[in-house]
Amino acid sequence: MRYAAGVDVGGTNIECGILDAQGSILLKRKMPTRPDSGAEDILQRITATLERLYAEAGVAAQDIAVIGLGIPGLVDPEVGMSLRAVNLNWIQVPVAAMLRELTGKPVFIDNDVRMYTYGEAVAGAGRGYEYIYGITIGTGLAAAYVQRGGIYRGHRFLAGEIGHIPVNPAGITCGCGRTGCLETIVSATGIARQARTRIVQGEHSLLRERFADVEDIRASDVSRASREGDGLSRDVLERTGRELGRALSWVVPILAPDVIIIGGGGALAGEDLTGPMRQEMNARLLQDYAGRTAIRYAALGDDAGVIGSGLWALSQLNK
Repeated sequence: MRYAAGVDVGGTNIECGILDAQGSILLKRKMPTRPDSGAEDILQRITATLERLYAEAGVAAQDIAVIGLGIPGLVDPEVGMSLRAVNLNWIQVPVAAMLRELTGKPVFIDNDVRMYTYGEAVAGAGRGYEYIYGITIGTGLAAAYVQRGGIYRGHRFLAGEIGHIPVNPAGITCGCGRTGCLETIVSATGIARQARTRIVQGEHSLLRERFADVEDIRASDVSRASREGDGLSRDVLERTGRELGRALSWVVPILAPDVIIIGGGGALAGEDLTGPMRQEMNARLLQDYAGRTAIRYAALGDDAGVIGSGLWALSQLNK
């Protein structure tokens, strides 16, 4: 049997896993990224971790057919280059070639959200659908599109930055340096910021009673308070959902996905966010589109990136 190694590289942690051709993970390990150590050190530690996983999973090294990596930021998958990954301090890093030299295995890389969405498309919530639009609501907001088993990347591999659609010219400054990007509202960071701002302005909330310092409030706290009936938290999630729904009403007529998968930590808000999102999206769509796109939550959790990168690498090897 052929196996693949899947690696999900994040700014804080790296997930490494061994999986079979059906996408079942045999064994997985997490390690700190330590981006300040540099690309060479990170790739050497990935290599060492994978070698330990082979042994612990009882898989012979020669049975590992390929290695796949999901990497944040801009990636050129055709040459295996990380063009720019801000959280890793990587610019023009030939990741595939470096890891191939260390492991002796074929290596394929792509953007981490594309790998996450591909994993959900072929082994998770997107199974049975042909056109899958995946969204991750985390520190920022990102998206990817999988169509009939292929990944849509756009010109110069730049497709997917839904988080940087400008929605409020009078809004706050985004991490990208522009003002009023969608992810300043629709992200875990944006959800927490909205709640903190309203509390500082004097609005009542269960969160005010629970946190002496409002800067400690996180999106998960807002979601929890909303489920407990907190009006402010519910309003924040409703506004967030409606802003996302408005953006998706632009996406749906352009790409015509048959399912939208919502993942990332922000998705834990559940229907308090996705209910308003669905309502706003369908209210703005032409009748031909409204109600015809399924909305599903991601099913694979933290495994999606590992599964997606491993299975994508296997699919490329087969070509």
